Amino acid sequence: MSRAIQNLKQLLSLALSTVYDIAVEPNELNLTVTKKEFDGEFTLVVFPYTRQAKKKPEDIAHELGTWLMTQDHTYLSGYNVVKGFLNLELTSTFWIESLDDLRAEDNFGIQTDSSSKMMVEFCSPNTNKPLHLGHIRNILLGWSTSMIHEAVGYPVVKTQIINDRGIAICKSMLAWQLEGKRVTPDSAQKKGDHLVGDYYILFDQMFQEEYKAWKKSEEGISTYNRLKKPDEEQNQFWSRYKNQYFNEYSALGKQSRDMLQQWEAENPEVRALWKQMNRWVYEGFEETYQALGVHFDKLYYESDTYILGKDIINQGLQKGHFYKENDGSIWVDLEDVGLDKKILLRSDGTSVYMTQDLGTAQMRYHDLGTEKMIYVVGDEQDYHFQALFEILKKMGEPYADHLYHLSYGMVDLPTGKMKSRDGNVVDADDLVAEVIAEVKASAEERGELDDVSASEREDIYRKIALAAIKFFILKVNPKKRMLFNPQDSVDMQGQTGPYIQNAFVRIRSIQRKQEITSLEYQSYVSPKQAETDLIQTLMTYPQVVAAGASNYDPSSVANFAYELAKRYHKFYHDVRILSAESEAARDFRLALSGQVADVLEHSMSLLGIEMPERM
Repeated sequence: MSRAIQNLKQLLSLALSTVYDIAVEPNELNLTVTKKEFDGEFTLVVFPYTRQAKKKPEDIAHELGTWLMTQDHTYLSGYNVVKGFLNLELTSTFWIESLDDLRAEDNFGIQTDSSSKMMVEFCSPNTNKPLHLGHIRNILLGWSTSMIHEAVGYPVVKTQIINDRGIAICKSMLAWQLEGKRVTPDSAQKKGDHLVGDYYILFDQMFQEEYKAWKKSEEGISTYNRLKKPDEEQNQFWSRYKNQYFNEYSALGKQSRDMLQQWEAENPEVRALWKQMNRWVYEGFEETYQALGVHFDKLYYESDTYILGKDIINQGLQKGHFYKENDGSIWVDLEDVGLDKKILLRSDGTSVYMTQDLGTAQMRYHDLGTEKMIYVVGDEQDYHFQALFEILKKMGEPYADHLYHLSYGMVDLPTGKMKSRDGNVVDADDLVAEVIAEVKASAEERGELDDVSASEREDIYRKIALAAIKFFILKVNPKKRMLFNPQDSVDMQGQTGPYIQNAFVRIRSIQRKQEITSLEYQSYVSPKQAETDLIQTLMTYPQVVAAGASNYDPSSVANFAYELAKRYHKFYHDVRILSAESEAARDFRLALSGQVADVLEHSMSLLGIEMPERM
């Protein structure tokens, strides 16, 4: 909070105490930015004081305003009352002091107090396909959530659990075995994750052909006649029956299940193929992470953790947290918290995902020393995480009250939903390349970067493209389903990353043109509306960052950056800067522009976005 705002709140607190004998701490006052349709810059809401003052809100506001004007003219130039709202009109001294305070704070918007360590789990992909647009939203939310929490003082460990085992991975392995002809990423001149993903798609194509032929066979026709429901369409039946066919009749299904059993039995040949293909995928993933500008502090692998949790389950059974069915399976009853009964161990003693997640949570608590754990996972897993957290509470785990599922909606394309098995996805790498190409074509058409080197141009294109992708995704509240349109994301006039970058670039251009080493603006006496709007917006930044952390919502930071950029563009058009009416006005506007640039750069960095010097 700026010194000027603190002083203003102390004055208002004194007014309430003096006029009405109402004791209110300055920080407890509800002081808000005045609505644009009214005169004034800040508003005190007086409705909370009507009972103690025993007067109408409008009378209270008038009496407070009158008293204030007898006490202070350093900050207050006037006031007006709209019902129960006291609108304060402020002097140039207030704005100059506020700008001084903003500029004096080296880490404006950042809290350095150390909080308990936090873990943020995000991405956590499967190793049977490359990362796609849905993963990008997950990655960007996880990274930005980490950055925002670091800004408010949390030491953050960024981690993921890689789903590197299971039937889906075996499908890719089997297709490569049957049709791969020893192809490698090098021989195919393709990223490893894309190559493995091609074989996952190929497996599904092979399975579809097998299923199509089986439906026409004597066995398939007999199955249809025997199991078809009354009034059920033929296509409906075959769609419903496909999974059962895979598990009971499919030769490819049997081969892939056999491969999974051999993997669990640690068959050397299967394990060697698994390690080889996973290595290809990891190398491909790492390229994508580097392109997106993210990294992880700690990696976990499902192949290491999938058997975790069995001991925890048995201990919980002994303590009475869980119960055993007649078939030997172990369950937990969550009906008392509005959920249902969940299986924790199958009757044959094998684990389910919940078993693994219970074990992994406990392992991370002891391994990383993180009491607070954030899971960035799509909203289709809402129920799973509700149950996981309630089970951990039932077990009395010390960290159970500090878990959070950052649930997010899916990403749709203008063409519809994505389906991995059909190959109808937007690969992360292809999306980045497409947006870079779009940015490059637009920049070359304008010819604004003809005077910079080729390597510098490519770096600028990359920064603009990544800003377009990241901002377009992060400006949407995580809980909302969203539509991603690459063309809209690069619009220089819309609510986009490049629009915000352009405000920053404008400021840098102005700073390069001026040679003034010392900015003297204390005598500036008539700040314009566009200037005070910018200072008011800047003042809110620490609260915006804090809210983004407490709500696990990077969109609040994204929308702040857009609002600040929009106000700067208006300021840029409304007032003269280098050719201002006086040296004091020029210096004030240069100082204000520099502060806007710093906050734009910092707020965008919390979204994982870099700012170019040119564009």
